[in-house]
Amino acid sequence: MHVGMAVIFQGQGEERTDRNVYRNELRLGDLAEPLGFDSIWGVEHHFTDYTMCPDVLQFLTYFAGRTTRVQLGSMVVVLPWHDPLRVAEQVVMLDHFSNGRFIFGMGRGLGRVEFEGFGLNQEASRDMFVESAQMILRGLETGVCEFQGKFVEQTRRTLRPAPFKSFKGRTFAAAVSPESSQIMAELGVGLLIIPQKPWDQVEQEIADYRAIFRKSNGIDAPRPIVAGWTFCDENRDRAEELARKYIGGYWHSVVRHYEFVGDHLTKMKGYEAYKLMQERASLPGGVDKMVDYFMGLQIWGTPEMCYEKIVANQMRVDAQAFTGIFSYAGMPYDIAEDNLRLFATQVMPELKKVVPADEQALAAAGVGASADPGAYRLQA
Repeated sequence: MHVGMAVIFQGQGEERTDRNVYRNELRLGDLAEPLGFDSIWGVEHHFTDYTMCPDVLQFLTYFAGRTTRVQLGSMVVVLPWHDPLRVAEQVVMLDHFSNGRFIFGMGRGLGRVEFEGFGLNQEASRDMFVESAQMILRGLETGVCEFQGKFVEQTRRTLRPAPFKSFKGRTFAAAVSPESSQIMAELGVGLLIIPQKPWDQVEQEIADYRAIFRKSNGIDAPRPIVAGWTFCDENRDRAEELARKYIGGYWHSVVRHYEFVGDHLTKMKGYEAYKLMQERASLPGGVDKMVDYFMGLQIWGTPEMCYEKIVANQMRVDAQAFTGIFSYAGMPYDIAEDNLRLFATQVMPELKKVVPADEQALAAAGVGASADPGAYRLQA
């Protein structure tokens, strides 16, 4: 199994400055390659301390220059918040800088504070995402971007530098609703699974997605990538205590950032999949009651417990990769580093035996630092 780690820059914790968060999160990111992770991932968010990485491609470019082996993944670039032509250019540049190590993850966004900050109509986000994705994906394969849609109007322009390698098999999207999963299948991209709903529901949606993918593209869908908020400790009781504190704390930050206490998502076009979650969170004591539910979806416990939970999730959806988040919710950085190192030394080596590299689309799409870029040049 391909195993990655994500750095999210969550700016919470007493007396924790943004500068302190950045110096320490970047320090943890520097451990990805020496500890043996296969990839490092970043997320995009704006305007609050929920996570403080407003430019995930810039973050990954930084690590492209500091690493030689690990792949670099976006989880995700939120397309409605960007000019799609600029995204295509930045993605190609990053791929050149990293010698083909980029994994392109994209999404459409959920936070009202972010859409309003950019002056965008959130109810149009799905159509904005689809048009942007169609143009970008075509441009990454052909080296040319053009599109005439309701939201994206792009005169034909050539990408320079040109893409030198196909992005098929290394492009993924976050999808929560069945409608979004269908869109991703039709676009021909893989799925990033961010655990937030019951696994039996996810399993059914993955099955539907795979059927649509096969019908639309004539080939099998890439195996998904599963992420998870992770807390690993040798002591089972301590693991549960700190997981409840920090994974539970992260859940509370999700509720605040996405305004799950309220009713705007129950009324918003295109976000019907969040209606039940918002209704439950808005009940008296609903947020606290959902901590156990959220913890049940994430990865915590002793090394053996963490391994078993990840493998169980992998088997549910036939995932090719797991990406762990190890620092969040004001967790002291010495504890975060212990969490990361224990996982890397005791859990990750066993996980890498689960899905052989030759069965991973990510491994097939990867390029080592010594590879010849010319071997991957698109043919005219």
